[in-house]
Amino acid sequence: MKFTLSWLKEHLSTEASLGEIIERLNTLGLVVDRIQHPGERLKGFKVVHVLEAKPHPDADRLKVLLVDTGQEKLQVVCGGANARQGMKGVLALPGLTIPSNGMVMKIAAVRGVESHGMMCSEQELELADTSEGIIELPDDAPIGQDFAVYAGLDDPILDIEVTPNRGDCLGVRGIARDLAATTLGTLTDLKVPPISGTYKSPLTVSLAPSQACSYFAGRFIRGLTNCESPQWLQKKLKAIGIRPISALVDITNFICFDRGRPMHVFDADKINGNLMVRTAKPDETLLALNGKSYPLDNDMTIVADTQGPLAVGGIIGGMESGAQLETQNIFLECALFDPISIAMTGRKAGIITDSRYRLERGVDSAIIDECIDQATQLILDICGGEPSEMVRTGQLPDNTKTILFNFKSIASLGGLSLPEEESRAILERLGCHITQNEVRTPSWRKDLEGSADLVEEVLRVKGYDAIPAEDLPKPHIDEQLSDNSILAASQKRRWVARRTLASRGFYEAFTWSFLSEKQAKLFNGGHSELKIENPISADLSDMRPSLLPNLLSAVARNLSRGIKNPALFEVGHQYQANTQTLVVAGIRAGETNAKHWAYPQRSIDFFDIKADVLTLLTSLGIEASTPQLTAEAPSWYHPGRSASLKLGPKVTLATFGEIHPALLKEFDLETAVVVFECYIDSIPLPKKDFRKKPLLLIPYQVVERDFAFILDESLTADKLFSGIRKVNPQLIKEIRIFDVYQGPGVPEGKKSIAISIRLEPQEATLTEAQISDLSDKIISAAQQIGAQLRT
Repeated sequence: MKFTLSWLKEHLSTEASLGEIIERLNTLGLVVDRIQHPGERLKGFKVVHVLEAKPHPDADRLKVLLVDTGQEKLQVVCGGANARQGMKGVLALPGLTIPSNGMVMKIAAVRGVESHGMMCSEQELELADTSEGIIELPDDAPIGQDFAVYAGLDDPILDIEVTPNRGDCLGVRGIARDLAATTLGTLTDLKVPPISGTYKSPLTVSLAPSQACSYFAGRFIRGLTNCESPQWLQKKLKAIGIRPISALVDITNFICFDRGRPMHVFDADKINGNLMVRTAKPDETLLALNGKSYPLDNDMTIVADTQGPLAVGGIIGGMESGAQLETQNIFLECALFDPISIAMTGRKAGIITDSRYRLERGVDSAIIDECIDQATQLILDICGGEPSEMVRTGQLPDNTKTILFNFKSIASLGGLSLPEEESRAILERLGCHITQNEVRTPSWRKDLEGSADLVEEVLRVKGYDAIPAEDLPKPHIDEQLSDNSILAASQKRRWVARRTLASRGFYEAFTWSFLSEKQAKLFNGGHSELKIENPISADLSDMRPSLLPNLLSAVARNLSRGIKNPALFEVGHQYQANTQTLVVAGIRAGETNAKHWAYPQRSIDFFDIKADVLTLLTSLGIEASTPQLTAEAPSWYHPGRSASLKLGPKVTLATFGEIHPALLKEFDLETAVVVFECYIDSIPLPKKDFRKKPLLLIPYQVVERDFAFILDESLTADKLFSGIRKVNPQLIKEIRIFDVYQGPGVPEGKKSIAISIRLEPQEATLTEAQISDLSDKIISAAQQIGAQLRT
C-alpha cells in the first residue's frame, strides 16, 4: 500500500516527524517496506525565467536563451520547440545528472555557442512517458526555487506491507486511524455532506438471488464534461504509480486508495436497458478495460444490461461501457461483493486489480453511500453535471460484533498490566463502542471476532515493547512425568527419550516430513509410495519413509560448515503406504570426542551407537538384557556392522549400526557415520512407572566370578548371556565381556570369551556352597548352548 506523507496528513493531524511515523507504523504491524524520496534525484533543478530567446546562429531548430536563475543570468542552448521569451521552465545546472539517461551536465559548446546547462522536459525528468517540449510552469512559479519543492516532489512516499486481515488499512484513512489510536496525532473530521439529487435515476439496478452481491448503490449524473484531472489529483495518483486517465476514472481511483473503497463509472449512454447483477452465462465474454477478452462462466458474478456483460463485478469494468473523455452521462456505482466469490473469480480469470485486492480482503460496508456522495461531489466540482437521487438495491449487512470482554484478560493473556481506563481509551480510539463489559467492534474491522483479538489490539497499539520480558517457567522433567501430569503414557515416553538422548550429547533436530523421490527410494526398497500432489518444492515431493535421510542431510550440512562430531536426533513419524510409525532416530558422525591430551580420539563405531540405543531403551522401561540381538537390518545399513534389538521374532524395538558406504556417497559424507532407529510404538508400555528407580543400597556382600568359555565362532555372546541369566535372573545382575581370544590354545573355528558375572544377593550374604552351586549351574547352562568351560 503506497501513499505520500502529505496525503496521510490530510487524515492525521500530527507534528510527528517522518521517522516517528515510520517507527509507529512498524510497531502497529504495518511494516514499512520502502521509503522513496522522489525529490532527491531532482535536487538542484531550478525554476528559471526566460529573459530572451534568440535563434541559434548555426542551427535552425535550436534557440539561445538567456535565463534568470534568481542568483545569476545564464546562457542556455535549447532545442524545445516551445521555448520562448517570458516563459518559466526547469533548468539542469552544470554538475547535475539527467534522470532519464544519466547524462551529467557540464558547460559545453553546442554548435559553437556555449551553454550553461539544459532546459528540461517532463520525459527527461521521468515525470511523463512522452513530452512535446520543455516544461512550462505557471507565471507565479518562484524563480530560483528547487523545482522538486515547487512541484511537491519532495513529498516522501511510504510503501507498507498490509496483512490479509487488515483490509481496512488498504486506504489512507484506515492507516491514519490506526496511527491516531496510538496518540501520535488526531484523526481529522471527514465531512461528506449528503447529496439529495434533483431527479429520479433513469437507470435501475436489480440483484439476482445470490450471495455474491448483497448491496448495490449508484447514482446517475447527466450533462457533465469529462476532462483531465486537476493537478492535485494527478499528483496524488502519479506518486503512488497510478497513471491519470481522465477526471471520472481518476476520482474513482482516488476514492479506492483514500478510503479503501473500490468504485466504478459506467458511460450511461452505452447501457441498454437497466443494470442487473447476475451470474454469467457459459458462452459470454467480456472485453475488459485492460484490452483483454475474458471468457465467463456461471461461477462468476457480473454487472450486465439487456445486451450482455458490462463488468466482472468488483474486479474490472468493460471497455465498451467505460468512461471516455467524450462521456457526458454516467452511472456511478459502489457495491458490496462477497470476498470469497471475488477471490475465486479473480483466480479463475487470472485478473489482478486494486479493486479485487481490496474486496477479497473485506471492505467497510457502512461507507458505501458516503463514498457515492464523496465521489459525486468531486465529479460536480471538476466535471459539472446534475446528479440524480441515489439508487439502492439489496440489504447492507451488519459487520459489527458484540464481544463480552474482561479487561483483566489483557494481563492474563497478554502479559501487560494496564489501567482499565487506558485500555478502554485505546479500543475507543480504534472505533469500538464499549458498554460495561461489552465491546462492539467497528464496521471496518471484520477481523475482530473474540476477546483474544481485543487483547491483541490493545497490545498492538500500546506497543509490544511495553510487555515486560519474563523467563518462561522451566518445569522439571519429573513434573512432566509425575502421576499428576496431563501427559499420556505414550507422550511421557517422548519426553523421556528426548531427555535421555540430550544427556548422551545429542541435539534435537526438526526436519521436513518430506524428501526427494530419489531419497525416498533409497530408504524404501527402491519404491516411491507416497507422492505429494502439490509439493512446495521438487526436492520435497515424497513423504519420508524414514527419518534418517533428512538427518543425514543435516549432518552433511553441519560438517560442511565446520561443525565437529555432530550428534543429532529427531522424534517424529515416518510414513509407509498405509501406516505411519512414531520413531526416535539418531545419528553420530566423526570422532568420539574433540582433541584432548588425556582422551585419544577414535572414529565413532557400532558399539558407540549400541550404547546409545541400550541407554534409550532402558530409560523407556526395557532392561538391556531383555531384547534379543540379531544381525538383521534394512538395506541402508552396513552389512556386518549393524544389528536389531527384538522382542521375539516379530517385534523390532530398534535397529542400529553404520550407514551403507554407497549411501554415504549419495549424501557426500566422507566420515564414519552411525545411526539408530527406535520404534517407540513397538515398545510395550510398562505396567509400572518406567522411570529409573533410585539407587538401592544392598547391605550384603556382592560377589563377582569370572569364567572363560570356548564356543563356535558363529555363536553370539548374546545367546550365551541369555542362557546364563536364566539360571537365576534375580541374583545375576550383570554380565560383562572382558576378553575375546582366538589363537594358539583355542581350536580352529572356535573363540574364547571371558566374562565377569556380578551376583547381588537380596536377602542374605551368599555362602561358599551357594556360590559353588550357582557356578556349576552357570557352566551347565553354557554347555547346553554349545559352550565349554576353558581350562
